[in-house]
Amino acid sequence: MLMTDLKCDIKDISLAEQGKHQIEWAFKDMPVLSRIQKRFIEEQPFKGLKLSACVHVTKETAALCVVMKAGGADAVLVASNPLSTQDDVAAALVKYYNIPVFAIAGETVEQYKSHINEALNHNPDIIIDDGCDMVSMIHDKRPDLAAKIIGSTEETTTGIIRLQALEKQGQLRFPAVGVNTSLTKHLYDNRYGTGQSSIDGILRAANILIAGKTVVISGYGWCGKGCALRAKALGANVIVCEVDPLKALEAVMEGYRVMPIAEAAKEGDIFITVTGDKHVVDVKHLLNMKDGVFVANAGHFDWEVNVGDLKAYAKEIIQIRPNLQEYKLNNGKSVYVLAEGRLVNLVAAEGHPASVMDMSFANQALGIEFLVKNKGKLENKLYTLPHEVDVKIAEIKLQSMGIEIDTLTPEQEEYLNSWKID
Repeated sequence: MLMTDLKCDIKDISLAEQGKHQIEWAFKDMPVLSRIQKRFIEEQPFKGLKLSACVHVTKETAALCVVMKAGGADAVLVASNPLSTQDDVAAALVKYYNIPVFAIAGETVEQYKSHINEALNHNPDIIIDDGCDMVSMIHDKRPDLAAKIIGSTEETTTGIIRLQALEKQGQLRFPAVGVNTSLTKHLYDNRYGTGQSSIDGILRAANILIAGKTVVISGYGWCGKGCALRAKALGANVIVCEVDPLKALEAVMEGYRVMPIAEAAKEGDIFITVTGDKHVVDVKHLLNMKDGVFVANAGHFDWEVNVGDLKAYAKEIIQIRPNLQEYKLNNGKSVYVLAEGRLVNLVAAEGHPASVMDMSFANQALGIEFLVKNKGKLENKLYTLPHEVDVKIAEIKLQSMGIEIDTLTPEQEEYLNSWKID
């Protein structure tokens, strides 16, 4: 039966058929999540629980919501970014999967906040968050909801930074699982997913040649490593900007040039920020760049590049293409801003491929299961999933790829667990 009478806020229900094809296509390349879904259908670990999810509304996150519902959860979905929603996917979730969605591509900041409030009006027991906006709103505006909440999972580095701040200040009101700290998430998703999808977004938005250009990467965490790796593979000369000596040294040893952003601003042709911090590329850097540079952000929030304050120095802003704006500056130069400074890989492209999100969302699903199974036993702290979960996800992924690995012999295991040498 097609369900169309749900309370929701989406662009156009007539887009649902295409969105359904998208979700089904994603599932074809998500074998780990599909296996978890089969178990959830049998065990119903979330029966009777309400789930509010604040994530990018894509075909992959739709698959996660479908899996959670299959496990018994009463799910509601809102976007974690005003520009990242795939409207056809949102329509399909409402029409074919009976999941209320409050998300429209290009929604205003006010709409975005109202949608998060709608998800919180669902009175959730469990939360899936991407950037910590939902959890932050609970702590700041809706603390009455906290007592009921079993826990939340967090997808991003940016969100984990905010959760760590809450925990450090003793203000975190319920347990949280930092999915981004799982190896099968950040090693795979951040490095290979962000690396490929960020370059994809830049190419779709601007259709420029990467080879021969100088690409400046601000931040050399796993996302930054991925962006640098892919830019280098396409023939770019890569400069890395960092504040962490260890990460900066690692970048040097990988063959990249490392320097402060003030110096890199004079040399770069393409700038990509992936730090999770504020005004990493500030107005003073933007004004000092060469004429015709491209600036993109692959961090979660749109304040890594200070686009807002740059407007005061622009005599004209021209919309060149859907996700490409030319800022004609008073100093006679032009700066091309991609995706309005928001997540270039999700606004200008489609985010990570399903095969990448398969592992990330397996961690999300198992993270929620971990919180539910341990209800009442966990402190109000930020947790990482047990190592055994990471290993199991990797095993399933390898099996789906048709790859076999060695196993230790009893003699080898005994050797590794002994302090004696025969």
